Amino acid sequence: MNEMRPIRAKSGTNQEGTSAHNRRVMIDALRLNGQLSRADLARATKLTKQTVSNIIEDLEQDGLVVSLAAVRNGRGQPSTPYRLVPDGAFAIGLQIDRHVTRAIAVDLVGTVLVRAQANLPPGGPAHGAKVILDLIEHTRTELAGIADQAEKRLVGLGVAMPGPFGLAIDHDDPWMMAAWQNFPLLETLAAGTGLEVALQNDASACATAERMVGAAHGIDHAVCLYIGYGIGAGLILNGELYAGGNGNAGEIGMVLLPPSARRPAQASLEHRASLASLYQHLGADPAEPGLHERLNVLVNKDDPAVASWIDDAAEELRWGVQLIETIFDPQTVILCSSGPEILTRKLFEAIPPLLPSIADRPDRSAPRLQLGMTDPWSVALGAAAEPISRAFDPRFSAILKTRANAIG
Repeated sequence: MNEMRPIRAKSGTNQEGTSAHNRRVMIDALRLNGQLSRADLARATKLTKQTVSNIIEDLEQDGLVVSLAAVRNGRGQPSTPYRLVPDGAFAIGLQIDRHVTRAIAVDLVGTVLVRAQANLPPGGPAHGAKVILDLIEHTRTELAGIADQAEKRLVGLGVAMPGPFGLAIDHDDPWMMAAWQNFPLLETLAAGTGLEVALQNDASACATAERMVGAAHGIDHAVCLYIGYGIGAGLILNGELYAGGNGNAGEIGMVLLPPSARRPAQASLEHRASLASLYQHLGADPAEPGLHERLNVLVNKDDPAVASWIDDAAEELRWGVQLIETIFDPQTVILCSSGPEILTRKLFEAIPPLLPSIADRPDRSAPRLQLGMTDPWSVALGAAAEPISRAFDPRFSAILKTRANAIG
């Protein structure tokens, strides 16, 4: 008798009125495991074989799932595995940063099909909105040229930009994108593209990318510590991205740090350990063309100014990791960044030894801290993954509402 292999999947429900949730559970299981038979899906999701068969047939008709060649296991009946169809759905992700905007188009399994970027002119959305709409249109045109039925299967537009959102912002604060924060961005993009649009902060977008195709793939409890112009934490809790009551959960960069011997003034974490703090430390203009290349050169030659910033930032982030572990009890913390890969790796290597915390357990299956994406495109990728997630990932908050409505 063959030993049954473990399959990563959430549980479905056989109650009435939950077919949409069960479809999402099946799609999620196939994304996590690659390919599964109907028997595998029934066992992993705890759905009846008939329910699984009905959903598989529906997904095949919708062009989201395809059957593969039958596989014989031992002396039993051969089983037919199924996998997702990458061209079953597409999405576009948009990153808006202070000086640049990036757009990415992905398929159902997160493969990047198109990427494009443009510089944002000074003046905020008054001039930048048209640049962004033109970039999205260019991305859609490129996608339509390489994927059949791309427009028909385009599920939405995800947007990511630095938070926090909905606060009273000082227009003179260089750390905040005040003009963009106060601009009717979602309405403008929805009207200009005809797509369903959703907004998240850049740290949450990076976490979405890690969950879909990165280090958080298949992990139910992870926190992505994102080092960008500022600092944020993308929270994956119970297998879902947690945004908080106002979309601002994880704004760890705004946590105030007490004075220390090396830094006598009280300051927020992002004022001490973000890329913006590095630019200030070096006297560099963040809009400088080729800044990443210059940073690569400085890191490679062990520039003293960069090295001192890494030491100071690592000390602050070591405390930040301990705070995250204590509050959220994640399976792992993933360090992500939009900065150069070599710089982020040096920073990652400088953070240990980690401080004692509740995460320091002998039965760990994942490291307390690991290196995630270090790609300037990771935020746009996460933004693109959000509409895919919104359309196809299980949402237990939705199933609870369904049950509450049925009871009421």
